[in-house]
Amino acid sequence: MAAKKTSKGSTPAAEKSAGKATAAPQLADVRARIDQIDRDIQTLIAERAQMAHQVGKAKGKLAQAVDYYRPEREAQVLRMVVDRNQGPLSDELLVHVYREIMSACLAQQEPLKIGYLGPEGTFSQQAVLKHFGRSAIGLPMASIEEVFGEVEAGNADFGVVPVENSGQGTIQVTLDMFLTSNLKICGEVELRVNQYLLSRSGRIEDIERIYSHPQSFAQTAAWLRSNLPKVEKIPVSSNAEGARRARASDDAASIGGESAAQVYGLKKVVTRPIQTDADNTTRFLVLGRQIFPTSGHDRTSVLVFIHDKPGALFDVLSPFARHGISMNRIESRPSHQAKWEYGFFIDLAGHVDDPAMQAALAELAAQATDIKVLGSYPVAIP
Repeated sequence: MAAKKTSKGSTPAAEKSAGKATAAPQLADVRARIDQIDRDIQTLIAERAQMAHQVGKAKGKLAQAVDYYRPEREAQVLRMVVDRNQGPLSDELLVHVYREIMSACLAQQEPLKIGYLGPEGTFSQQAVLKHFGRSAIGLPMASIEEVFGEVEAGNADFGVVPVENSGQGTIQVTLDMFLTSNLKICGEVELRVNQYLLSRSGRIEDIERIYSHPQSFAQTAAWLRSNLPKVEKIPVSSNAEGARRARASDDAASIGGESAAQVYGLKKVVTRPIQTDADNTTRFLVLGRQIFPTSGHDRTSVLVFIHDKPGALFDVLSPFARHGISMNRIESRPSHQAKWEYGFFIDLAGHVDDPAMQAALAELAAQATDIKVLGSYPVAIP
């Protein structure tokens, strides 16, 4: 009697045999393979660190750690990481891993010193960690003005300052500093910002006052109106400063990120973020003392001073349109140099060394009282 056939023509015995051939691997075998992969990864990381050290030797004896740091090269490496990624890990996670590897390799020469708006636990510190990795040395400053000052004086290699929020707009003090500072923008960081209500007790019924940066109060205004309409709101210089004050009393709370909660020993009053915009993102600028070469996908920021006259804005923007340069952002501020004179902060697609950018800026010079190139830098990587 012939063996019974399946719908695909195979016999049950054959299917049983095939099942044995594709049986799930043994746990011990999987773990052994993982251990071997880990050894291979560790060997390759060590080899990469040795090659990074050779790069340092090839550059010769340089004066400071900042002389070894090349943001355009780092951006190129990270873009290749994203281009190669086929999963299952996300682009953002792989970029984070590679940033830490590059940070550790660079620190073989000397760790970078990065000034940021402190104290410890601010979103600015998170931006430093995202962009420079944990091998850099963070220097918390009391104000954005102090960050500029420390980088200008050479006490910090770079600085990180907030410049705009997706929901609340521009941080004006940062723009105003560029009116007089000679620092250059050499990088940008985009950071997703989740705002939590934090307190020592973690009980909403205990809260009588909240400390927070004014921007965070604005980002969470709707939730506060609905849930704590009568609570006193006290503005402070940073959310980390608010967390530092809130930890002193059970009837106080602060608004801030999870890192502030960890640093200052606070609990989440509610488990979910309380900001109005679920995609709340803050853009930070990396401040340095020079403009770096092109990375291949860059942004240029310029400050253009003009007299107030009919068609002034058209005169500013026309050269960029004629030379095919996209404008990403524009903001006007009083120049503080002459009555009725304004400065336009403009973000443009491309590098200052691009021929089209050079031609547009040369054409604009005939219309402006002054043009200040604030920096050309790699576009933020996730």
